[in-house]
Amino acid sequence: MLLELNIKNLALISRADLSFDKGMHVLTGETGAGKSMLLGAMDLALGGRASADMIRQGQDEAYAELVFDVSGDESLIEKLNELDIAPDEEGTIILSRKISGSKKGSCKINGETATISKLKAVADLLIDIHGQHEHQSLLNRSNHIKILDGFVPAKDRGVFDELKNAYGQYRELRDRLENEKSDEAGRERELSYMRHELNEIESAALRPGEDDEIQERYDLISNGKRITDALSKAGELLGAGEGNAMLREAPALDRVGEAIGEISAVAEYAPALESLADMLRDAESILSDACHELSGHMASFDFDEGALNECSQRLDLINTLKKRYGSSIEEINSYADDLRIKIERYENYEAYISSLESDLDKRETELKRLCEKASKLRKKAALELEKKMKEELSDLNFLSADFRADIREREDYSALGSDIVEFMISMNPGEPLKSLSQVASGGELSRIMLALRTIGDADDGIGTLIFDEIDAGISGVTAMMVAKKLSDLSKKRQVICITHLAQIAAFADHHFFIEKSARDNVTTTSVKVLGDEERIGELTRLLGGTASAGATAAELLQKAAEYGL
Repeated sequence: MLLELNIKNLALISRADLSFDKGMHVLTGETGAGKSMLLGAMDLALGGRASADMIRQGQDEAYAELVFDVSGDESLIEKLNELDIAPDEEGTIILSRKISGSKKGSCKINGETATISKLKAVADLLIDIHGQHEHQSLLNRSNHIKILDGFVPAKDRGVFDELKNAYGQYRELRDRLENEKSDEAGRERELSYMRHELNEIESAALRPGEDDEIQERYDLISNGKRITDALSKAGELLGAGEGNAMLREAPALDRVGEAIGEISAVAEYAPALESLADMLRDAESILSDACHELSGHMASFDFDEGALNECSQRLDLINTLKKRYGSSIEEINSYADDLRIKIERYENYEAYISSLESDLDKRETELKRLCEKASKLRKKAALELEKKMKEELSDLNFLSADFRADIREREDYSALGSDIVEFMISMNPGEPLKSLSQVASGGELSRIMLALRTIGDADDGIGTLIFDEIDAGISGVTAMMVAKKLSDLSKKRQVICITHLAQIAAFADHHFFIEKSARDNVTTTSVKVLGDEERIGELTRLLGGTASAGATAAELLQKAAEYGL
């Protein structure tokens, strides 16, 4: 659903911020007031044509922004995700476009720069404009099959998902087969290269977890030299030699022993010195233990230059293979397993191709079955659609129109099956059925789409429908019928309609008035939301502005209110 349209410096519009809600919205105003400018702003934000002459005079750039609420519509969000677009935390999608007279403009989706094609692809999921030929989805024949599928009973539409999946599998297998057959020399080169890769991995004979083990050993050996140096230095400080010689030749121990002897010899004359002798005896014991510990560590942390080089080389090999074939030994070995399968397949090429061809035949048989099933459903739906459309078109002032959903067979398959669907119409008795684009005006196309939406409301997920020129060439009873159908449609989808007819405007849930004014030789278009009393005044204007028109306006509003109950 569209929440906001924000415009700045576009044509005659200096600034306009429109808020939308559920239901039916109408835009009215004097001819030339700028109603088409609002659609132009929407068109701009949806990826339409842009030029510097659209910028308001005296300004450097123009801006248009559309804000949509897609929260709660999981199907729509899934389609957006397929385009790598995600709604923000509030469930909104913001499409914006800026054009400049001096530099290249910009397109953004939720604040991030996007291409025009991406903008249009997202817009096609959110909004449908009927009235301007360049936007009419009915003019794109590829849309007709999607519209017709919406008239297939919901319980039967699962076949279309099956068909899409089957086509994807068929296409993938067909492309693989074509690629395999296309380059014999390339296959031989690839086989040679795969053998080289497999030989490189197998020669390394990697064990799971080996890299961690070697890294631990490398760290131990490389730091062992530092530890050995530190222990040797400590031995030197104690005045000892290396190994067992430390304990035999440690002057520190001898000196402590001599100090104990000297203190003990005089302790009998000074009993207080006995405690000092005990302290020295404790120090001698601790120092002796430390020397033993030091000797043991020096023996165990002996540095081995050869072992260190061996670990370093092995780690280099493992890290090189990781860069080429996987981030871990497990991934490298898995890559080797895949290579073995591919090599075996290429070495048995003829059998492999035969297997692919057999699988492709099976896929095509299944795909053809689903295409035929889908085609039968479409043909049945087309008969019902044609019957209902003739009735609806008659209500909408196409008194003698004939409508046909023409279904033909494609030369190839697609994700939609093997059907080509095209809507054909004859506007007058005796005239042949022709393509819609050949015989229908913008207003007529709008009413044809309204008829399609009314009888089926095809499940395409589009939440906002805009109708322009839908009142062209109609009045009286037909106008009232169009108004009622728009009102009915707005119960299921958000409807925005530009109109010149009071009958249609009276049924609006929200009424916008577009007005053009001039001040200080500057012309500006503005938009105002009308209250109840203001609506009567605007409907009176649309009806001709006479005294009796005021009463008719009030009556129309009353009828519209009663219809909505």
